[in-house]
Amino acid sequence: MIINCDYRIKEDIGFILEAEGINKLELSESTGISRTTLESIAQNGIATNEVCEKLYSYIYKRGYRLNSVKEELIKEKYGNVLFHGSKYGLSEVTVSGSRNNCDFGNGIYLGQTYNQALSFVCEYDKSSVYSFRYSSDGLKKKKFDCSLDWMLAICFYRGTIKKFVNSVVIQKILKEIEDVDLIIAPIADNKMFYVMSQFAEGEINADVALHSLSASGLGLQYILKTDRALKKCIPIEKYYLSVPEREACRETLIERSYAIDTKLKLAKREFRNGLYIEELLNESI
Repeated sequence: MIINCDYRIKEDIGFILEAEGINKLELSESTGISRTTLESIAQNGIATNEVCEKLYSYIYKRGYRLNSVKEELIKEKYGNVLFHGSKYGLSEVTVSGSRNNCDFGNGIYLGQTYNQALSFVCEYDKSSVYSFRYSSDGLKKKKFDCSLDWMLAICFYRGTIKKFVNSVVIQKILKEIEDVDLIIAPIADNKMFYVMSQFAEGEINADVALHSLSASGLGLQYILKTDRALKKCIPIEKYYLSVPEREACRETLIERSYAIDTKLKLAKREFRNGLYIEELLNESI
């Protein structure tokens, strides 16, 4: 799929002029973007990253959460909308473009919300987020909740429990998803996978792991596994991630990390008698 959407900087300049009740000269003085450059953008809608940073940092610091509000509006307009965070930008995507050791192997990974996508790329200077219209009608789907099967599937695809590949439990999970077009499952970021790794290494039991992971609050991810699923995607917009917005996201992730750590410590005290991975899987080999 070709990604032909871009920043809507022309429209965003129009918004900030109207919202702030200022003219282009005043915007130029406030942002350090020359009047000539603003006039050029008004004509062709094209801007350098340096200009984008000046504009969108200004918008964010003025208290406008432009990208998040756009999310609300496009969901009202289109209904089903998904988001993808990219470290360096997208020009084309394929279902075989991701790493094999992602949560569910190769595929296109999309999230339910803008902030989900932002959280995965906020550490990268050239990152951006994309929105897509999406429909799963007619697709073969497998949906997971925050369950043992979900955790085992991610641990398997990320390579931490390969020695249990022949267990009945693992084979059942792999069979259920081997020919699906779309997988819908809770997102597991690196902090969550740290908890899963402790489970995979036998340091904590399944109950402790799952109760800790329920604190994540990241929502669902949609993994497009086939070209049939990819054809259901229509790009909408590319969103610029300014420095202050990425910094604010990182602070939120730090707070979330503390919440997961706290719940893990409490869960270890509360769920001491759960089953460990060896008990769950060795018996089924």
